[in-house]
Amino acid sequence: MRTTLAAAAAAAILSGAALAQDPQEAANIQLVRDYYAAYAKGEPEALRPFLAEDVVWRIPGHHPLAGDKRGRDEVIAFFRSLAAGRFKAEPVFFQAQGELVVDIHRGWSNVGRGPEVDQLYALMFRIRDGRIVEAQNFLTDMYASDAFFWAHYPLRPLPERLAGEGRGR
Repeated sequence: MRTTLAAAAAAAILSGAALAQDPQEAANIQLVRDYYAAYAKGEPEALRPFLAEDVVWRIPGHHPLAGDKRGRDEVIAFFRSLAAGRFKAEPVFFQAQGELVVDIHRGWSNVGRGPEVDQLYALMFRIRDGRIVEAQNFLTDMYASDAFFWAHYPLRPLPERLAGEGRGR
């Protein structure tokens, strides 16, 4: 009986069935759902309305796209790079508590050459005033992610990286 109850509870959570939820938490989850719908269009500018001006987007790893992206323009530039790599995301699960929304999604890309990526990710969003102010990405296979990004997003040659604005890409 205990196993059946636990399985039923897990199934309800994973199916997206909402338990008694605060209206603001429900609105925050809807915002993240809408963000994913906009992301699916493959047009990075469509994400701008979901982002606070001072948004911080944290990408873990040891690859050219890793690190903190600060402000709408940097975050949109990051998503432009993902779009160039045909990176897709399919949401699986959402949960909210206060101003936090956590999702689990399948992220993948198959650009047709070199290592590919297909794994589960979790994102923790902080929502304030109806906008994403912070996102922290967690992934299931850092090594596969690093290999994918290094293969498909190489750094420019050193002299070019040191010239101009001094940024890595």
